[in-house]
Amino acid sequence: MISKSERHFLSTLSKLTYCNPFATERLELERQALGDRYQAEDYLAWSKDIRLEDSDRPNVVLLTSRAEELVEKLHKKLQRGEAADESAIALYQDLVAYVLYYRHTAKMKVDSTLLSDRKSQRKISKIWQDFLCESNHYLKLPDRNFSVEGEPAHQFACFFQVRRAFRYIFDNILGDSRPAIELRAMVWQSVFTHDMRRYRRLLYDRMRTMTTLITGPSGTGKELVARAISLSQYIPFDSEREQFSGLLAKAFVPVNLSALSPTLVESELFGHCRGAFTGALADRQGWLEVCPEYGAVFLDEIGELDPAIQVKLLRVVQNGAYSRIGESDERKFTGKLLAATNRDLAEEISAGRFREDLYYRLCSDRIETPALIDHLQDNPNALQGLIAFISRRLVGEEAEELTSEVEAWVAGHMDADYSWPGNIRELEQCVCNVLIRQQYQPRNLAPAVTEEDRGKLWLAEAERGTLTFADLLSRYCTWVYAKLGSYQQTAEALGIDRRTVRSKVDRELLEQIRSDTPKACNS
Repeated sequence: MISKSERHFLSTLSKLTYCNPFATERLELERQALGDRYQAEDYLAWSKDIRLEDSDRPNVVLLTSRAEELVEKLHKKLQRGEAADESAIALYQDLVAYVLYYRHTAKMKVDSTLLSDRKSQRKISKIWQDFLCESNHYLKLPDRNFSVEGEPAHQFACFFQVRRAFRYIFDNILGDSRPAIELRAMVWQSVFTHDMRRYRRLLYDRMRTMTTLITGPSGTGKELVARAISLSQYIPFDSEREQFSGLLAKAFVPVNLSALSPTLVESELFGHCRGAFTGALADRQGWLEVCPEYGAVFLDEIGELDPAIQVKLLRVVQNGAYSRIGESDERKFTGKLLAATNRDLAEEISAGRFREDLYYRLCSDRIETPALIDHLQDNPNALQGLIAFISRRLVGEEAEELTSEVEAWVAGHMDADYSWPGNIRELEQCVCNVLIRQQYQPRNLAPAVTEEDRGKLWLAEAERGTLTFADLLSRYCTWVYAKLGSYQQTAEALGIDRRTVRSKVDRELLEQIRSDTPKACNS
């Protein structure tokens, strides 16, 4: 039924269908599938800098064209009753899945209003009817029926989820440096795990019970990561009503804990009953209650949560249980919890400010967002792409002109090795400042002193015993990193883990040191 060359193509296409699209292996699988027809591309993985939609990329067009030819050919053979072994049937089913996805969902426009009005519901209904018709055409034959990882409605829901996840990750997590590529791939895994087949069989309705902890310096896009995960969750499709069972517009509930007092955090998070405390004039739903079943609550700055509230949050993370303030009835949180912090939670645990049991419950899944300097050290040209994206958001069609202005100003007025301690948030400020005033003034971090004097300053504090252990470790790690210029080399020199070095480096101090000793920093 299947020739040797067809089997090779279908085997590779099967891996492509279920691989992480943001991993570097994706392009290698395309090359293997297409052979001599593969069109070489000058990037490591898919990113927003690519101007084409994923389905319009030359190699995807070639793959889809070949898949369309094969699905018709094999379908006719199966209709004629030709014998096919189990492996051939499995490859045919994966081929059908690939074709159905690219025919019906790959170009769906995705935004938070997609499921909220009748017009979009009608579009979804039409796409579903066409999908179901073709699914039955290819998989229901006179003498045998096949399935593609479950019933058609579940398959359609999974396709819609894949489309949303790709769109939100692709559009919000920018850059073509290795740290950016790795971050996109990690976010995809947070949604689907590393095994997409198992996810579709077993985990699609269980992943929301697993909390994701997002760590990294301020201004590195932790909320964007949380938003992408939240809006990419599985939403069941009701085949009788021909509608999805949730709304994207209400699926993401962000909460900045540092902006609220502990008393207000407790009330806002869990809700309260009328008369529970002075000023509680009516019953109030908390964020956990407002969040829909297929949504997520994002707790930003979790490291600043009051210890008393940490105890109540632990119950939510463990089994979803909570109660409003002033009531004994137990309620159930059915959404997903995401949390973020720029603090070192291990250090907070040692200091007695954060519960160890809560920490381990929070990090069943963990993502670390890289600093802007990490992107630029890997690929200095990444700055241009980020400036262009910010410019497009600010001025639309005149983005190219603004991008050129900002690039020229940065090149003419800022050091080539400037570390951007404020990360993406600072870069946004820079673009806005150049747009408004044609200049940008980085924050003045400290008066200039010599390397020798700076060393004496913090060493003198250590001798006087005025530095905490955490401060001493942070400053020493920063000092050595400034000299060696590599997390790995610093970790080896100090005999500690690379991730520890990365978490301890003080970006402000590092910038001060680099401004005084550029040669040492670039060695």
